[in-house]
Amino acid sequence: MEINVNTIIKDNDPLVRQKSEPVTLPLSEEDKALLLDMLTYVKESKDEKLAEEKNLRPAVGIAAVQVGVLKQMIAVDCEIGYDENDKPIVATYALVNPKIISASAKQAYLKYGEGCLSAEVDHSGFVPRSLRVKVEAYDLLQDKTITIRAEGYLAIVLQHEIDHFSGIMFYDRINQLAPDAKIPGAIMIE
Repeated sequence: MEINVNTIIKDNDPLVRQKSEPVTLPLSEEDKALLLDMLTYVKESKDEKLAEEKNLRPAVGIAAVQVGVLKQMIAVDCEIGYDENDKPIVATYALVNPKIISASAKQAYLKYGEGCLSAEVDHSGFVPRSLRVKVEAYDLLQDKTITIRAEGYLAIVLQHEIDHFSGIMFYDRINQLAPDAKIPGAIMIE
C-alpha cells in the first residue's frame, strides 16, 4: 500500500475515533505487507529528500487506523539516545496487538507537545503520559512476542500510537483550560 500525506486518514474522518480490532496470529501476508509498508513510511519520512519526493510528513510512529485499517498494528522508529560513540540508538518495531501491561505513576510530557500524522492543525499543549511503560506485543521484525520496557520518549511514542486503538487523539489528553500549564511532578522531555 502506498502511504503518503494524501492517503493518511485525517482527524476529521470518523474512522480515527473507532476502535481497532486485535489481529489474528500468525499474520496474513496482507497484514505483514501493510505493517512493513507502515514501517517504511516512518523510516523514509525522516529522509528530507525522500519525504519531499514521496510526499511524506516526518513521523516516529504510525497506527494502522491512520491508513484506514481498524487493526491493532503500529510501526515505530525513533531515536532513544546515543551510544558511547555518539551514534543514535534507534528503537524500531513493527508491533501487532501491543498492550500496555504496566505503567509508572510518575508522569512525563514532551516540552514541545505532541503531533500526529492525522492532525493537520497544530494542537499546542502538554500531553501527560506515564514516564515508563511495559508493553507486550508480537513484533514482526523479530517474529516473536516480546516485552518492551520503555522510558521517556519511547514510552510516550508507544502510548500515543496505542491510544489510536481506542480512537483517542493526543490532544484529547491536553488540559483544555490550561494547555501550557506545567504538569506537577512530571518530567519534561526535550
